[in-house]
This record gives sequence, structure tokens and C-alpha cells, in this order.
Amino acid sequence: MILVIDCFKLVKGAGKSIGIYNLALNLVRNLVAEKARSTDSTIQNTRILVLGTEQNAKDFKMEGVEFISMKYNPLNKLFCIFWELFLAPFYAKKYKADQIVYPRGFSSMLHLTKETIIVHDMIPFYYDKHYPGFFNKLENFYIMWRLKASIKHCDKVITISQASKQDILEYAHVREEKIEVINNGCNLIQPVENQKQDYFIAITSGLPHKNAEGIVKSYEAYYKRVERPLSLKIIGIADCDEFSILQEAKGHIECYKYIASNAEMHKMIADARGFLFLSLVEGFGFPPLEAMQLKTAVICSGISSLPEVVGDAALLVNPTDYKEVAVTMERLSQDEVLQEELIERGSKNVERFTWDKIVKQYWKALVG
Repeated sequence: MILVIDCFKLVKGAGKSIGIYNLALNLVRNLVAEKARSTDSTIQNTRILVLGTEQNAKDFKMEGVEFISMKYNPLNKLFCIFWELFLAPFYAKKYKADQIVYPRGFSSMLHLTKETIIVHDMIPFYYDKHYPGFFNKLENFYIMWRLKASIKHCDKVITISQASKQDILEYAHVREEKIEVINNGCNLIQPVENQKQDYFIAITSGLPHKNAEGIVKSYEAYYKRVERPLSLKIIGIADCDEFSILQEAKGHIECYKYIASNAEMHKMIADARGFLFLSLVEGFGFPPLEAMQLKTAVICSGISSLPEVVGDAALLVNPTDYKEVAVTMERLSQDEVLQEELIERGSKNVERFTWDKIVKQYWKALVG
């Protein structure tokens, strides 16, 4: 069997695809690793070809992979559309692929070989409904059209959570049996020696669905409730000036637009008393799992895919109910036994998402 994985458009640091880049890279690495240790003859005899470029050859050109560098510019938007619509299946056919995998979720308009797409989420539809006009309307329309067409015409859809599966069924109207849920694999973080300090930490961004406003307003509600409140560190926004809150509460908030060093960010999370993740919608949601690995108790949105991801290892809240979040923050900050219980459950929860387990599901989906 010849398995082709389309990584042409994946360029680290370009566009909004770092999560998809990492998923594709981890998937290729682990497919190769599982092939090396598998006793299944079908897996052993599968050739893995990656269509890439010189921009990602450093990562994707690895032992066990036949890396094919395309002599085109992956940063040219018009050519990338042409690649996505027509060229990718042409090259898959040229190299006699039995199947092509599209990690970005978009298949071609030419169905020359068996196609599997990985759909991470249907967030463009969420924005079209809840935040119309936030993104360029033409671009968002194109993405929605391509997603629906790809889901309808490919052979198999792999998605990363039951919540994303339900969104696909709602928006694309395809047969349920066409969709297979395979959770994201979670890379192990090196243990960090923590010295718990008196602050909460939150991860967000300026995108509305990441709910920075909910984090800030919830902290204000918490600050009003507690005589000696913990402070709050927020990673992902430069400041919270756009949110109208008490100046006294704002004085206890530190914002960091970006933390360049993973080690520094991990240390900040490990030293916190609690971790806040209040997204309104997620295809999966890695940050709570990272906090669990770093031995920090988690307060998490109880909507979208997040309850699936955190299981019983986090305190679930309504991310738009600031009082509820504040009460939960107060409870967690004052209950060290609860903190330890959540930390213990978190360590066990992360084990569900090891790549050793996830990659077996991928091989079964791709060659089964």
C-alpha cells in the first residue's frame, strides 16, 4: 500500500496553521514509529510518502518517510488554491497512491484516489453564526464551502472530538458512519519542578471564541468576592484595557501577549494555583491537558469538546456566567485538598491521549 500525506501548504509560522502543522508532524512521526514496531504485515508493507516543500523538509524529511519536495511556493495564496483543488491528487496519482490524507481538512475537486481528510473543527460556521463580519466574508465563505464540499466528497472524515463530529453532521449533512473520531495525541511535557505561588493563570487570545472578556470579567467577579484574592496572569493578550472592570482588579492582572520560551511558559503554569480555560468553542483544546501535565488544577468551560477532553479532572463552568466562574475560583483557591485531587486526576486523564494509543487508531482507520 502507498499512503500519501499532503503537507504542501504547511509552513511553520505562516498563516494560522501551527496546530495543524504540529498535528501533521506528530502524525507522520508516529505512523513511522508504529510501523517500525508493528507485526501487522499490511502496516509493515505500507510506504509513507509526504508531499512537502523545502520550507518544511527539515521537519518532515525523516527516516521511514519518502519525502517529495514540490518545487512550488506554498506561500503564494493563489497557487495554494490551485494546489488544493487540482494538483495534490494529480501528484498522488503520479506516485501511485492507494490513499491520500489531507491534514488540513480540504480535499481536492479531482477524486483520483481514495481520500481521507482530518477535520479539526467547524469554527468558520460558528463565526458565520455568532460573529458575522469578524473575518473577511469572502474568505470565510470560501472556507465553509470547501469544508462542506470536502466532507461530502471524500471517502472518510477523521475528526478530533465527538463535539466536532456533531458539528460536521449539523453543517455538512453526511452519513454518520463516514465520520470517525480520533482524538488528538498529546505530546509529553518534560516535568517541571513547581513552587506554587498565589496566582491563577489563563490562556486565551484576541479571537472572540477564546473568550478573553470572560476571563477578565470572571476575575473581577472573583476579586469582589474574596478578601485576599489571588492575582491573575493571562497569556495571549497584551493587556485588558478594552474591558471595563474595576481599576483595583485590573491592578492584579498581568498580561503577556506571547511567551517565546516554552520552558518559561511551562514554569508559569506549573507554579500557578489554578489554570483557567474559558473558550466558547474548541475542536479539541490542548491547554487544559498541558496544565494537567504540569500538575496544576484546571477550571474549564463545560461546553463544546472540552468536557470530553478533561473528563473528571477539571472543574467545569459556564464560561459566560462570570459569577459561577468566580465562585469556582474561590472554591479552588481555598481548598488545597481539591487542588491535589484534581492534579492526581489530571495526570491519569492525560494518559488517554498518548500518541502510542492514538496512532494505532490512525493505522486502523487508514489501512483497515
